Amino acid sequence: MTTVFFVEASGRERKVDATLGISLMEIAKRHAIVGIIAQCGGACACATCHVYVDAAWMARLPPPEDMEVGMLESASQPHAGSRLSCQITVTAALDGLRVTVPDAQA
Repeated sequence: MTTVFFVEASGRERKVDATLGISLMEIAKRHAIVGIIAQCGGACACATCHVYVDAAWMARLPPPEDMEVGMLESASQPHAGSRLSCQITVTAALDGLRVTVPDAQA
């Protein structure tokens, strides 16, 4: 297990236990994180699991693949820290990861 911090659009911070080896989106859905809709179920086809990764964590993540970059172009309020949570696999190296759900997804 590892710990992930989700900041919902309301500003509420949620500390959750995350199972290693599954996507951040799956963790968000299991813990009913407000704003992580995940319409496509993790197929990288909708951008409704968009999150902002805290700048301190960006270098610890593998870079997004072309498909994710393309989907982020249609995400609400994208910026430099934007990622699709379905494309981030939880690993022990991400213990303490902090992500924020965009306001537009609230």
